[in-house]
Amino acid sequence: MFNRIMLAADGSEYSLKAAEKAIYLAKANPESKITVVHVVDELPSRSDVMDAEFQPRDIPEHRKAQIENVKNILKDSGVNFDVRHIFGDPGPALVGESLDMNADLILIGSRGLNTFQQMVLGSVSHKVAKRAKCPVMIVKE
Repeated sequence: MFNRIMLAADGSEYSLKAAEKAIYLAKANPESKITVVHVVDELPSRSDVMDAEFQPRDIPEHRKAQIENVKNILKDSGVNFDVRHIFGDPGPALVGESLDMNADLILIGSRGLNTFQQMVLGSVSHKVAKRAKCPVMIVKE
């Protein structure tokens, strides 16, 4: 079964749906652990830079707070989990983190972009599914 479950989260409703699936899978296997991975893009926002406490490679607290809703649903479920906040371009960063943690499964939400939007914008879930070395579950609406 899946022991090392990586949950990609950004705090959106789509990542909450993926969290629900991760909880379902984790409850089926008492040995499993969910690692929530929150990717923060490399460029700091203006509010990050204006923060007197901001250090160049620190992830600001207000960015970490973006996934509080995901953490709360996991806490309430009683599953074993931890959280990692990392910098990077979301697609490659998630794939890299899955390799580093030797993930058995990646769960990621999907916004459901249409074909044109995927062609122009690309989608993080598509990039992850294409490059990951383990199974990827894309959770749709």
